[in-house]
Amino acid sequence: MQHSVADHPPTAPVHSFVDDVERLLDAHARDHDPDLIVQAVQRRLTALLASEGVLEPADRIPWADHYRPHLLTVAPSRRFSVMALIWAPEQVTPIHDHICWCVVGVLEGLEREQRFSLRQNDDGQRWLAPTTDVMVNPGEISRLTPPEENIHQVRNAGDALAISLHIYGADISVCGSSVNQCFDDLPIRADTAATPQTFVSWRGS
Repeated sequence: MQHSVADHPPTAPVHSFVDDVERLLDAHARDHDPDLIVQAVQRRLTALLASEGVLEPADRIPWADHYRPHLLTVAPSRRFSVMALIWAPEQVTPIHDHICWCVVGVLEGLEREQRFSLRQNDDGQRWLAPTTDVMVNPGEISRLTPPEENIHQVRNAGDALAISLHIYGADISVCGSSVNQCFDDLPIRADTAATPQTFVSWRGS
């Protein structure tokens, strides 16, 4: 999925957020624990979602046929990126996982997030088992930390524009996308008896 790159500096709230997250990452540099990082980023993202003037008007424009990712900025250290995803009603992602940790907060509108567990039986058959299915309202945040289970699908669940902010622990201008794999070709079965699979082909490993 090609993203739009902002042709203007980030807004003051986003600039301040980036500075704060840089300091958070410095503080956790010795931890080597992505869970601690995403918890710290989540706390700071809560404040950003409550701010005024987070996005420029140009960064709020959707595409007609697909959700639109706007790359707002990459941190000076290149350790993380800030992206806005703009969703017209009924637009949806593929079922996918990520190459890096990510923290996602809804700025406006209503999003639905469905998570899945990748399963495989002794015959080599693979499928997705649904785990959670939640509505995410403005100000609410979710986080994903690979290579543990982080397969999900997100859609605009309302009848108006939905906007969410995505903080990815990578330089998306270089990676091109945070998506590691897509799983739309696998069947979905409410069967969790088989062994969970944890990203043998994870791109970040």
